[in-house]
Amino acid sequence: MSSTETTELARPGAGAGIPPGAEAALHSRAELDRETDRLHEALGHLGWAREECALYAPLTLEIRKRKEEAGATILAHSYQTPDILFGIADFRGDSLQLSVEASRTPARAIVFCGVRFMAETAKILSPDKTVLLPAPDAGCSLDESITGEDVRDLRRRNPDAAVVCYVNTRAEVKAESDVCCTSANALRVIQGVPARRILFVPDRLMAENLQAQTDKEIISWRGTC
Repeated sequence: MSSTETTELARPGAGAGIPPGAEAALHSRAELDRETDRLHEALGHLGWAREECALYAPLTLEIRKRKEEAGATILAHSYQTPDILFGIADFRGDSLQLSVEASRTPARAIVFCGVRFMAETAKILSPDKTVLLPAPDAGCSLDESITGEDVRDLRRRNPDAAVVCYVNTRAEVKAESDVCCTSANALRVIQGVPARRILFVPDRLMAENLQAQTDKEIISWRGTC
């Protein structure tokens, strides 16, 4: 999977800012004014002043121009900051929504503003597209609680059980599982699996909730989020 670098940027007054003149020198005053107006229209309802938006305008304008030149689409997970969600993203949503959107968009390059397993899921659903992850080290405690080798070990110790994995997992865990599920369809998936014993990974709390709703035996992992 390809990756790229990005600049970590805090909201003005919350830490780091944009280096003075870095991106502003690349654009005309008229362009920057229009971008500031666009950002203020998108972020004003969240309490952002026009002056704050003006600080971000050089960077968001440059990002949007480069995106258009590359024919890319930017996807942003709901947990991202407002400047990303409303300033540069083409689509916003949860991890599965965005991965499905990645498969639907005609863009050949996807910039996924989220954690690594989300970008991997998008790549699985769009194998012919380039998926770029601005923060390659961005992780999730739930996803990081289990590996493909852990799933193989669970199978060895429970040969009669089927493995159902929550979609918020890395590609290697999905590859070792029998079926993936979402939080919305987890019970239906478990009920539809022929096996009476289910290895549900990696969310322990979700597994406990599912056990209360089925007469099948649910064997949980220790992951939490």
